[in-house]
Amino acid sequence: MDIDGIAAVVTGAASGLGAATAAHLAARGATVFGLDLETSIAAAGPVPDGVTLLPADVTQEEPVRAAVATAAGAAPLRLAVNCAGIAPSARILSRRGPHDLELFHTVLKVNLLGTFNVMRLASEEIAKTEPDTHGQRGLIVDTASIAAFEAQVGQVAYAASKAGVAGMTVTAARDLAQYGIRVVTIAPGIVDTPMMSGFSDDVRAGLAASVTFPQRLAGPDEYARLVGMVAEHDYLNGETIRMDGALRMTAR
Repeated sequence: MDIDGIAAVVTGAASGLGAATAAHLAARGATVFGLDLETSIAAAGPVPDGVTLLPADVTQEEPVRAAVATAAGAAPLRLAVNCAGIAPSARILSRRGPHDLELFHTVLKVNLLGTFNVMRLASEEIAKTEPDTHGQRGLIVDTASIAAFEAQVGQVAYAASKAGVAGMTVTAARDLAQYGIRVVTIAPGIVDTPMMSGFSDDVRAGLAASVTFPQRLAGPDEYARLVGMVAEHDYLNGETIRMDGALRMTAR
């Protein structure tokens, strides 16, 4: 799929993986509409040319539907990238008592339901575009995490939500195959995003040392480039790709 000239929707686009992906796609000729919460957009830095930030909560139908329609009205919508997510930490049982049920619900709602909501609404619009010579109309890229496979203590809600995202991948690819829409999930390891800004240099160095190779944190731009590679590689479908430097998380 050629990125140049298409419209793309990217969630969580005000910072981190989403911001890097939106900028990368715009630099390659896409008209990008980035979705994020109003508060996140207000706190965002300069927006690259070719990127328009739209306020939308990924867990709500109407704002996402409106944003997707706006994107589809600007150019053929052929790409949606789900980067929005949250990662609070809490154990199933601790000295404070059992895991807060509402927190677990919120993590699943944002990370899993939000991803599904964008996927279903974006695919509806992508299916309306003209197919290429191989019948392809577009691509949806979802974001899981290596925590979907081996999460650390305190990550039960996050792990459940990201395992759900990974678990949707093959079924979603099969569901959308008749419309010429591919579905691929990326499972990043430790990425240097704003979520990491609260950690000390020593903690960050320890995290980097835990990576097999290269022994450093991944950059958001590396995630963005992988999205571009997946878009161009038309035979990638129904797969979850680990981007983790061969890291396998330990319990702590």
